Amino acid sequence: MIQAASPWIGVCAAVLTSLSYLPQVRKAWPRGSTGDLSLKMLVALTTGLVLWILYGALKGDWVIIAANSVGAMLSGSVLVFKIRDVWSGASKR
Repeated sequence: MIQAASPWIGVCAAVLTSLSYLPQVRKAWPRGSTGDLSLKMLVALTTGLVLWILYGALKGDWVIIAANSVGAMLSGSVLVFKIRDVWSGASKR
């Protein structure tokens, strides 16, 4: 019984984890709203998620691949916004 529910537990975990990035993306979308975020943290997080995608591909686990793909896209977009804001702030000086 528990073994049969295992994929669904993974799917639920994947959805909740992936969607947890949405508030940050919504906050970072407008210009200048990434000042309180660490560039190093975003690089490490996005890199880690990409590595999880590779791991999932090696294991043939679609739940790992799907969850981390969504997370990587969302954290990657926040990373792009952070870089945008760093560059635009540097050009204003």
